[in-house]
Amino acid sequence: MSTARTDSPGRVDLAMSPLSGGKTEICSVYVGTCGYSYTEWVDSGFYPPGTRSNEMVGLYGRCFSVVELNYTWYQMARADILERMVAGSPSHLLFCAKLTRTMTHERDDNWRHQLVQYRDGIAPLVKAGRLAAVLVQFPPGFERTIANRTYLAALLDGLHGLPVAVEFRHVSWLADSVFSELGRRRVTLVAVDVPALAELFPSLDVVTNPQLFYVRFHGRNQEGWRSGNMQKKFAYDYCREELASWSAQYLVPMARRSGRGLVFFNNHVRARAPHNGMLLQRILQQHGHFTAAGKELPPGEGLYG
Repeated sequence: MSTARTDSPGRVDLAMSPLSGGKTEICSVYVGTCGYSYTEWVDSGFYPPGTRSNEMVGLYGRCFSVVELNYTWYQMARADILERMVAGSPSHLLFCAKLTRTMTHERDDNWRHQLVQYRDGIAPLVKAGRLAAVLVQFPPGFERTIANRTYLAALLDGLHGLPVAVEFRHVSWLADSVFSELGRRRVTLVAVDVPALAELFPSLDVVTNPQLFYVRFHGRNQEGWRSGNMQKKFAYDYCREELASWSAQYLVPMARRSGRGLVFFNNHVRARAPHNGMLLQRILQQHGHFTAAGKELPPGEGLYG
C-alpha cells in the first residue's frame, strides 16, 4: 500500500510489512532530481516558456519535495546564499547539499579548513530543518587504497553529526568491511543505477543506515559514459519497465529496512530527470496518476509539458 502526499509533492509513503511479520512500518520516499536550474528544462517543456532562473526553484517545488544542490559541489557553500535559498523556496522543499568538489574530486591540502567552511556554509539548511543529507560523491578514479580509506575516515569524522551519504563509483569499494564501517558510523551507502561497465560500482540493496536510504539514477548510456561529454553521459530516458524492475529488486527491499528514502535522477538532458522522477512516483503508488500540489498529472507528462 502507498499514499501520495499533496502537502509534500513527490513524496510517497510506503506501508512496509516486515518479512518476518509484525507491525507494518511506514517508509517515506522522497523523489527528486540532481539539480533544478537548467535552462534546457524550459526548452523541453518542464518549466513554462520564459521562466527565469530565480523562478525555477518555486516551480520545481510544485512537483517535488527534495532536490540535490549542484551549487555546493561547484562552489564552497555560503551561508548568505543558502539563507536566501531557504527563504525563497517552498517550505516543504528539502535539500541535499553535495560536498564541494575540492574535497572529493580535486582534493586540496587544506581540506580540513574547507570542511569547517562547508559546515558553516550549510548551517542555514540545518537551522531551518531543511537539510535532508550531505552527499559525498567520489569519482570513478577514487579507488579503495589505504590512502583513500584513511582520507575517507578522516572526512567522515569531520562531518560527524550531519546526515551523510557516500557514493562510490569504483567497484573496489564493493566490500563487506566497507559496509560494516559505514553502518558503524550510521553513514548511508548510496545505491546507484549506472551503465553495466565492469569498473563501476554496481546496484545494491545494502542499507547501512536504517534511518535513511539514498538512490541515484545516472542512466544507462554506456557509450555516453565513456565519452567524457557530460551531455552525452547523462542522456538517457528510463522506461516504465526499467524503473519498475529496479524498484522491485532494490528500492522496495531498502524501504523495508529504512525509515526514509531519497531518490534522485541525474539524467538531466532534455528534462528526462523530472519526467522519470514523476514516472517512478506513479510506479511506487501502483496506479496511473500522481497528485502533486492538488494537480493530477496524466501518465508520462510533466506539470508544464
